[in-house]
Amino acid sequence: MSSVKDIDKGIVLKLYETMLKIRLFEETESRIYKSGEQEGFVHLYIGQEAIASGVCANLNKDDYITSTHRGHGHVIAKGADLGKMMAELYLRQDGYCLGRSGSLHIADVSIGILGANGIVGDGNPIALGAGYSIMLRKTKQVCVSFFGDGASNQGTFHESANMAAAWSLPVIFVLEKNLIGCGVESRDVFQCDVLREIGKRRGAAYGMPGFDVDGNDIVEVYLAAKKAVGRARKGEGPTLLACATYRQRAHWEGDIDVRDEAEKAEWFKKDPIDRIEKQMIEEKILTEDGIKSYRDRIQKMVDDAVKFARKSPHPKPEDALLYVYK
Repeated sequence: MSSVKDIDKGIVLKLYETMLKIRLFEETESRIYKSGEQEGFVHLYIGQEAIASGVCANLNKDDYITSTHRGHGHVIAKGADLGKMMAELYLRQDGYCLGRSGSLHIADVSIGILGANGIVGDGNPIALGAGYSIMLRKTKQVCVSFFGDGASNQGTFHESANMAAAWSLPVIFVLEKNLIGCGVESRDVFQCDVLREIGKRRGAAYGMPGFDVDGNDIVEVYLAAKKAVGRARKGEGPTLLACATYRQRAHWEGDIDVRDEAEKAEWFKKDPIDRIEKQMIEEKILTEDGIKSYRDRIQKMVDDAVKFARKSPHPKPEDALLYVYK
């Protein structure tokens, strides 16, 4: 396991703050959704915060990301506005998509968020296109594509990985290995050990470096992503980071969780936020009072986002066809 001593204290605190933003946003969203105050579907990122936080900490504002149906964590880590995010979840006019999409399609091109995506695997070809654009424009940007176990077996991933490697594009493929795709356990649809060797194997298959990373270890994720981003900026091509993690909720809020209870209990012991808090206390980076102060401050930010969303007007029915191309 990596140690917070391996990176600068300021970076540790930044990573921790981002993880807390994601966790507290998602826990608050869960309570709101279960109360019946919102409509639609919500897929929560709880348990996977170290991946989005560690990867996006290495990105600049003008770098790109593509996301998934479980995208809140990715867009928060990239710098999305919490109020506009929450307003979109409430389907309000001040939301990122003017209340037209809900959870599944949050985007903010001004800070490089090319969109969450409800179609499994479709972020990869979008990232490929962004990487090709970067190559043509000769900039130093990179693009990160986040995707899960199910998407890694889609043709869109294989085609995108092959083309990115063939053209040495600045794309970082981040596979979030949470061991399940909707209700299909990964052990049933992969020939190899998904946790320990899928990154190395599939990276080698396409001629790019592939690494299997502990996705619940924020320092390990941060350092692995730093190397991958550095390679991409130097024109050395794509990297596959396969990050082992575990979503702590069912596929969507309200769904039946089909996973084994003993397996869940073991993974919950590896909670990424618990791990970094324990390390920070041991290394005297934060005290327990300091951790409470961080939690209180960030929870207020989330609560303010909820207040903003609730005050936002509903879209007007007569505007339903605005922004629809004919």
